[in-house]
Amino acid sequence: MGLVQAVVGAVGGALGDQWKDFYTVPDGLAPTAALFAAVPRGTNAGRGSNTHGSSNIITNGSKIVVPEGYGLLLMQDGKITGFAAEPGGYEWRSDDVNSKSIFAGDGLVSSLITQSWERFKFGGQPGSQQFAFFVSLKELPDNRFGTQSEIYWDDGFLNTQVGAVTRGSYTLKIVDPILFVKNFVPASYLQPGPVFDFTDLDNAAASQLFNEVVGSLAPAFSLYTNDPSKGNRITKLQQDSLGFAKSLSDAVENAYQWKSDRGLAIVKTAIVSIEYDANTRELLKTVQRADALSGARGNSNLQASVAQGMQSAGENGGAAGMMGIGMASGMMGGLGGLQQPAAPAAPAADDPVAKLKKAKEMLDLGLITQQDYDALKAKALGL
Repeated sequence: MGLVQAVVGAVGGALGDQWKDFYTVPDGLAPTAALFAAVPRGTNAGRGSNTHGSSNIITNGSKIVVPEGYGLLLMQDGKITGFAAEPGGYEWRSDDVNSKSIFAGDGLVSSLITQSWERFKFGGQPGSQQFAFFVSLKELPDNRFGTQSEIYWDDGFLNTQVGAVTRGSYTLKIVDPILFVKNFVPASYLQPGPVFDFTDLDNAAASQLFNEVVGSLAPAFSLYTNDPSKGNRITKLQQDSLGFAKSLSDAVENAYQWKSDRGLAIVKTAIVSIEYDANTRELLKTVQRADALSGARGNSNLQASVAQGMQSAGENGGAAGMMGIGMASGMMGGLGGLQQPAAPAAPAADDPVAKLKKAKEMLDLGLITQQDYDALKAKALGL
C-alpha cells in the first residue's frame, strides 16, 4: 500500500510541478523586512489552476519579478547558486531533474517520467530544495538604541571624560547580501514563510545587533568628539546624522566587523536625546560662560563688570573697596582699555588775607573772643 501511495504521490507531484510559476513578494510585507522567500502566485483574480506544485521546487521557465530596491537570491539544496541585484523579470533555469518541465521544452520523458522515478525513491517527494529569496537593498529604518545608565567617553572639546544617557535610532543597510545570508541569518529564516526583520523583538539575531550597537556608543561618541573636522563639538552631534552614523559604523566595525563579516552597515542616525550626568552639566555651564566671555564680547563684558565693581566699592567700601578692585584688576592683567579717573586738583596755598577776613566775621558774630582773634591774626601773619 505504501508503494502505491508513493507512486501516486510521485506522479501527481511531477505533474503539478510541470506548470510554470509566477513568483513575487508576499502580501502585507512590513517596510522593515530584510529577507523573505518569494511566493508563487498560483491563482489571480479567480484565474489559474497551478495549486498542486511542490513548495520547494521551482519549475524551469518560471518567472520571478524583482521589485525596485530588492535583490534576488537563489538557493538549491542549501547552497547559494545565484544573485541578481537589478530589478525586473527573471526566468528560472536549472539542470536539476525536479525543475524540468514539458512546458519549458525539456521533453516529455526527461521532464515527467524521470521525475516520477526520482521522486519514487523519496516516497513521492522531490529529492531537492529550491528557494528564491528577496533581500532588501534599501535603508531599513526604525532600528532603535538606548542606554539604561550613563555611558562615558573622552571628550576632545571638554578635554575630560563625560557621561550621558542617550537614545535614538539608525537606518541599516545590507551591503553584501551573500555575506549576510551565509554568516548571519539563522537557518530558520531560510525557508518559505518566516520574514527576517531587524525590528522584530522575537528575532534573537536582531537583538544581538542592538546589544552590539549599545556597546559601541561610547567609542562612537569619542570618535566623533575627537575628530578635528567636526570641531570637537558634541553639540553638533544631533544635527549631523551622517557624521555620527559614520562614527557609530566605524566603532561597530572595529568591535564586531559588521561590514566585513556580516555585510551590514549603519547609514544614518537620529539622536533623540542626550541627558548628561550632573558633573558634565556643570562643566558645560562653565564652558558656556567661558565661550560667552571670549573675544571682543568678553572684553566688553569685563569692562562693564569692573566699572560696576568700582561703583559698588566706592559706595560701600571707600578707599579699601577701591584697593580691592585695583588688586583684582592687577591679577587679571590690568583693566585693558579702561580709562582711569583724573586725580583731583591739589588745594591752593593758604591765603592769610582770607583767613583774617573769616576770623573777623567770626569775631563780629561773637563766635570767638578778641583774644582768639588776636592769636589767629598773629599766626596768619607769621608774628
